[in-house]
Amino acid sequence: MKILFILNDPPYGTERCYNALRLANALLKRDSATEVTVFLMADAVSCGRKGQKTPDGYYNVERMLKRFATEAHKLLLCGTCMDARGLGDADLIDGARPSSMDELAAATSEADKVLVF
Repeated sequence: MKILFILNDPPYGTERCYNALRLANALLKRDSATEVTVFLMADAVSCGRKGQKTPDGYYNVERMLKRFATEAHKLLLCGTCMDARGLGDADLIDGARPSSMDELAAATSEADKVLVF
């Protein structure tokens, strides 16, 4: 099964990205053959920034996202949203890459399920 997660909110201040990634991880635990694509857009592109520092005991979105930046899964960031926030390729966690609306449209068409947070 192919599942596409589209995240819009910033990594901290709300728990939407955190909960989306929790659900994505739970789905992978149920069926390791599931293909997950996480597409970050709007303020969610900040989730893909490397070097996030969070207080002890708090969730770290960077650590949670790293499992989706692999060959089996995709971690894509809206390039236009990155530009608007001054993020470049060098700012991203390993395995994450800039993407486009065309690639999001293709991923949406190919997905069995699309979840938007």
